[in-house]
Amino acid sequence: MLKRLLDICISGLALLLLSPVLVVLAILVRVKLGSPVLFRQTRPGLHGEPFEMMKFRTMTDGRDANGELLPDDQRLVPFGRFLRSSSLDELPELLNVLRGDMSLVGPRPLLMAYLPLYNAHQRRRHEARPGITGWAQINGRNNVTWQEKFDLDVWYVDHAGLWLDLKILLLTAWTVLRRDGVSKDGHATTDYFKGNDDE
Repeated sequence: MLKRLLDICISGLALLLLSPVLVVLAILVRVKLGSPVLFRQTRPGLHGEPFEMMKFRTMTDGRDANGELLPDDQRLVPFGRFLRSSSLDELPELLNVLRGDMSLVGPRPLLMAYLPLYNAHQRRRHEARPGITGWAQINGRNNVTWQEKFDLDVWYVDHAGLWLDLKILLLTAWTVLRRDGVSKDGHATTDYFKGNDDE
């Protein structure tokens, strides 16, 4: 209950204070990357229940002569890389937090397609509401293996509490400022099994 109250207060205040930034970013995304401005995708939430997660788009819709989408690394232009490295693309997720789909802190929501691939241990990550940031994000972010990331997520589920959440939020701010572990070497997006965690 206290965790949910913290989510509502912080996400609501952040949306209010950051509204000018959100408007400017939305305009820049529309001009530089096209529409729609928001990248929406169905992700598994608490207990694996689906919800629609929102982020600023970071890729163009660039296509080849046959009309097929270009590879991710060709569609991820410098502005998109900046949005990711600064984590500004994540700001719309504050709306998911306010709505109750997500929490400020929790295991990052992956793809619905991964659900059948989880073992019993990995499925435990869904015992907590998914978060904008989490224990895995401050312990390597995208520079740890997917198995290590699942282990970190389950550790959080077993040790979740207000003080741990506050610690994670503070360390997340530090990690983002240093832009640590934004993406794996040679990858435009985060690989887990054999897919991407983003556009």
